[in-house]
Parts: sequence; structure tokens; C-alpha cells
Amino acid sequence: MFLVGLTGGIASGKSTVAKILKELGCTVIDADEVAREVVLPGTPGWKKIKTHFGSDVFQPNGELNREKLGQVIFNDSDKRKILNSITHPEIYKAIAWKVMKNFLIGQHFIVLDLPLLFESKKMVPFMSYTVVVNCSEEQQLQRLMKRNNYSREAAEIRIKAQMPLNEKCKLCSHIIDNTQDVQTTYYQTVKLHQQLSRSRLYWKVRVLLAVCAGTVIGLTIYVVKLVFR
Repeated sequence: MFLVGLTGGIASGKSTVAKILKELGCTVIDADEVAREVVLPGTPGWKKIKTHFGSDVFQPNGELNREKLGQVIFNDSDKRKILNSITHPEIYKAIAWKVMKNFLIGQHFIVLDLPLLFESKKMVPFMSYTVVVNCSEEQQLQRLMKRNNYSREAAEIRIKAQMPLNEKCKLCSHIIDNTQDVQTTYYQTVKLHQQLSRSRLYWKVRVLLAVCAGTVIGLTIYVVKLVFR
């Protein structure tokens, strides 16, 4: 099995591409969904957030109030770093478990929907292919203002807080151009899916793992023979 990293920018259309890939039969692990799972009431992440940020960032039913927490960390880099130090290890751990489960059932490849793939850089070495969903900055602005009812200024602040899409496009192996209509994006995504499905990269990965496993088993047998000779 090989991994495909899917990323983009806020309101660039990444979620649309992820939805199309799911419809085509791909397994897509959404980092945002995982991020919500690791802070559910009673989880280690939930407990650590409560310890560091107090009860004010939680709803009466015990669930995390993301809007309040976002307000706390938005203009405070130190608190943002604390939150990241709590949630990121839990997110990576949960993603690793999901990847392992899919490997064990023999998946050809899986897609990891990672908004901060190139910003954090931690997951990049594990990706065989990386995909950026691209559009113009003006399109991002208009889509974000419409979707979230933001003012232009508020939308610009959020877009500028991320790595520019043109920079991400320089780092990826595939680009989905989402500057036109949904149908055009759909056709590009189908073409990408066909390319990934034809790839035989997963056989190289499996052979490498088999060789490693064989080496470990061989060394173990050799050591056992030496000990009991």
C-alpha cells in the first residue's frame, strides 16, 4: 500500500476533491475528522486541553467549544503552540493506526486529507504522491466570504495565515485545477484516480517489507541457533 497526500488551501476545493475520491471508492482519511476524534470527551487530548486551557473552552455537555478555543489561540502564538503540542501527537498516532488497519486488509493505496501537509512537513516523507487542489487567491477570497459569511478583511487574514497555494504547487507531484466548474474538477480527479489505480508502487513497498521481515526472521533464527548450539 502507498500513501497519497491531498492538500490545498482554505476554500480551494480540497473537500470537493476528497468527496469525489470517496465516491470513486478511495479510502480517504480526513485529518480534520481525526482532529475532532482525538478531543472527544474523556480522551487524553481532551483531558490535556482542559488542564491547560480550563473549562471555559468547553460546552456544558463536555464537548470542546472550537469557536472559543479558536478565539483564545488566534492571536496568541504561545497558546497555539501549546495546543499543537497536545493535539498533533494524538492526531498522528490516530492516523498511523488507521493506515495500519488499511494496510492489513490489503488496500492498494489510501488518501490522507492533510490541510497542513507542507506547512508541518512531518508527513511529507511518508507520501508517495502529493496532490494540491489549486485556485486563484481571488477565488479563495470569494468562496470563503460566501461560505463563512466573512468580510473581505477577515477572509484575507485567514488565507494569508496559510502557505500560498502557488508555493504548495511547486512542492507537489499532482495538481487539481479548481479554477473552473465542478465538472472540470471531477474529470481531473477521475483521471488522477485512474493513474493511482494503475500504479504498481504498492508492490515495491510490499516487497521491501517482505525483505525486511525475512531479514528479521532470518537473524532471529540465526541468533537462536547460536544460543542453543
